[in-house]
Amino acid sequence: MRYFEDLAVGQKHAYGEYVVDREEMIRFAAAYDPQPFHLSDEGGAKTLFGRMVASGWHTAAMSMRMNVAELRDGETLIAAGIEDMKFLRPVHAGDVLRCEAEIIDTRSSRSNTGVGFARIKIVVFNQDNVPVLSYVGNQLHPRRPA
Repeated sequence: MRYFEDLAVGQKHAYGEYVVDREEMIRFAAAYDPQPFHLSDEGGAKTLFGRMVASGWHTAAMSMRMNVAELRDGETLIAAGIEDMKFLRPVHAGDVLRCEAEIIDTRSSRSNTGVGFARIKIVVFNQDNVPVLSYVGNQLHPRRPA
């Protein structure tokens, strides 16, 4: 279990491996972002992408899956918001994604002495080490029991 007291500005952590599946891309897009360039190569060919690309929201969801996979026993990931999300490059079927996280700020809660907040910059990279997504996650962390 990681507690607020275990977090320090500047800490970095690399993790995750998520292989982007074509059928999953299509299912996600059909349900949540049904634009032609997310549904088929033919739809993507008519755009600046030239072929099918994953929805940025799907990329964010894959990032979340990798974040949750990094949790230790007993931990939860309680988000208090997302800042500055940027879809940097297209994601394609077969890409292999990974994350890098850096703690950029911490502060104690003013209203709840049992928790603290951390601002964590997450960058998602593809197999070529090209950033495809970045955002700052605001997370709530419990304080270590006395």
